[in-house]
Amino acid sequence: MRMYRDIPVELGGLIEPVVDAAGFEVVDVVVTRGRPPWQLRVIIDTLAGDGRVPIGDCADVSREIETHLDAADAVPSRYNLEVSSPGLDRVLAREKDFLSARGSQVRIETRRPLDGRRRFRGLLEDFDGDTAGLRVDGIRMEIPFAEVARANAVYDFSATDFVSEARG
Repeated sequence: MRMYRDIPVELGGLIEPVVDAAGFEVVDVVVTRGRPPWQLRVIIDTLAGDGRVPIGDCADVSREIETHLDAADAVPSRYNLEVSSPGLDRVLAREKDFLSARGSQVRIETRRPLDGRRRFRGLLEDFDGDTAGLRVDGIRMEIPFAEVARANAVYDFSATDFVSEARG
C-alpha cells in the first residue's frame, strides 16, 4: 500500500528526471518486493493529466528508466519494470489527482480502520489537500489524506462505451 509520497527517495531521484525529460510526469511508483524478480511499476501521465500516454512513449521511457536504474545499481534484486499510463481506474496518488477527481466515484483504502472499516467507495465531493470529503451510501465521510494507502477513480461502463460508430 503506497502513495506517491511513499516513493523511495533514491528511486524517485533516478526515475523522475527521466520522465520529466520525456515530457511526462510521474503519477506513482510501486515496488513489490519479495522473491525475485521484484516488480517495479511506474505510472506516468501527460502534463495535461489526461491519461493519453502512447504505448510507444511508455516503452521509450521504460528503456531510459531501466538504463538509469541499472547504471546506478539502484534495485538490489532482479526486477521487472512496467511503465504505464493511469488507465480507466486511474490511480489517485497525489493531491493533484484528488483535486481533478472531485465529483467522481472513487475507491479509497486507508492505512488503518476509520469508523471500523478500511475500504470506502463513493462520490468524492471535495478535497482540500488534507481531507477527502466522500459521500458513501448517503453518508458524508471525512478521510484524512495522510491515512490514504491507495485510491482509484472508478470508471462505470455504460452501453454507450460499447457502441461503435457507423462506418460508411
